[in-house]
Amino acid sequence: MVPSARVPVRAFSHRVLCRGFRFRKLPFGCSDRSRSLIRCFLRESHVDRPSVPVLQPSGGVIVSNVLVRCVVLSGVVVLLSGDRLPAQRGPAVVVVTRVVEREVTSGHSFVGSIEPLKKATIGSAVDGRVVEFPVEEGDRIGDRQPLAKLLTATIQLELKAAEGELVFRQESLRELKNGTRPREIDQLHARMLAAGARREFHVARRARFTALAKQGTVTEDDLSAVVSAAITAERDYDDARAGHQLAVAGPRKEKLVQAAARLAVQQAVVDQLKDRISKHTIVSRFAGYVTARRTEVGEWVSRGDPVVEIVSLDQVDVKVHVLENHVPHLRIGTDVTVEIVALPQRFRQGKIVAIIPQADSRARTFPVKIRLTNTITRGDPLIKAGMLSRVTLPTGARTRALLVPKDALVLGGRQAVVYMVGADGKDPKKQVVRPVPVRLGVAVGKDIQIIGEIQAGQQVVVEGNERLRPGMEVIARPVPPVPDAKTSKPTESQR
Repeated sequence: MVPSARVPVRAFSHRVLCRGFRFRKLPFGCSDRSRSLIRCFLRESHVDRPSVPVLQPSGGVIVSNVLVRCVVLSGVVVLLSGDRLPAQRGPAVVVVTRVVEREVTSGHSFVGSIEPLKKATIGSAVDGRVVEFPVEEGDRIGDRQPLAKLLTATIQLELKAAEGELVFRQESLRELKNGTRPREIDQLHARMLAAGARREFHVARRARFTALAKQGTVTEDDLSAVVSAAITAERDYDDARAGHQLAVAGPRKEKLVQAAARLAVQQAVVDQLKDRISKHTIVSRFAGYVTARRTEVGEWVSRGDPVVEIVSLDQVDVKVHVLENHVPHLRIGTDVTVEIVALPQRFRQGKIVAIIPQADSRARTFPVKIRLTNTITRGDPLIKAGMLSRVTLPTGARTRALLVPKDALVLGGRQAVVYMVGADGKDPKKQVVRPVPVRLGVAVGKDIQIIGEIQAGQQVVVEGNERLRPGMEVIARPVPPVPDAKTSKPTESQR
């Protein structure tokens, strides 16, 4: 045995001294009952302790006096605080309504599976080598978000050359549309005048040489040279005049159309190359989650090869198979209750969105889809694809059932609960709440069928039930009546 020592702890009415720990009277005070409990807790308390902590052979540790003091102090705080807190709380105010009994269509339960609203296998539209793959399985992605990128160096060079040719053809068309510049027209006009002057000179010279030839004073060779020079001067003048007229008239319309067509062809080449480059970046077509990667960085993918699989879970469908004799009772848009076994809050409200008119040839069942809105928390969907679910569909005959508003359900546990209001067994003047576990049936508008230890006419909480605890005292108020449109109109005297 380890030698022990006795640790005295003295209690005082206003001051407690415990081995160096000093407690003064708390500012909020305490009742006489609390003072008595504290004195009983501390009066002549003795705890066996060693002088230093000692490790037992079995592996246990003898508690030192410091730990003992902490335990004593914690007890004092609990006693002081516990005496005050309950007194500060009053009865909770809740809104109640009565359980009603009506005829409803009886329901049947069907087992189904959660399916994503959209599911797609995104493939590659072109051949290429994967150089970037930034997404991982489980990642949430947005609409048009890049998923993978293929090598585009060669196509980028082709695009650069095509864009240069496109600029050349654009400027050529612009030049034709602008026509000849005024200075060029002036230049051609000056050439035409010079050609006209030369023509006049050579024509006059030809006339003189012709007259001299008749007199026999010039040779035939000299006359021929002069005549040839005159003809050349006339043709040069005609050429200069035609060039000037063409410059003044501008380009032909056909030339403009041809230049525009060549430009359009080159623009199509550039657009085609850009489209090919854009297809080298594989993007998502809707927001969702990556469920599978079908390639890796460095791999070669061909046109049509799968790259990634995506599902959309912002809304999900519960797919159940209903027997053919139950299908005629179903209607699109009907509210139904869905139980998802794997979730803490198991029960959800959904709507029938599709009754597929093609039965399984062997089972004679028709697929029915119920749409649910998912809960996304920090990018993580609460309802996941493939989860097991049970759906209660109104497919049976008319029967009497107990109904409560859907707001009366508390769905946070493993089973749905309603809080029933009744008199306290010890004090009939007080009203307390009692949780009643129930099973859910078919939904009828804003109400839902419940099955449990509850009867028609009993009161259940419809507002404020999320903060209730079993046995809590409440002040029950009935649901305020809905104002009638006819009675709510002001009279002439009120106006």
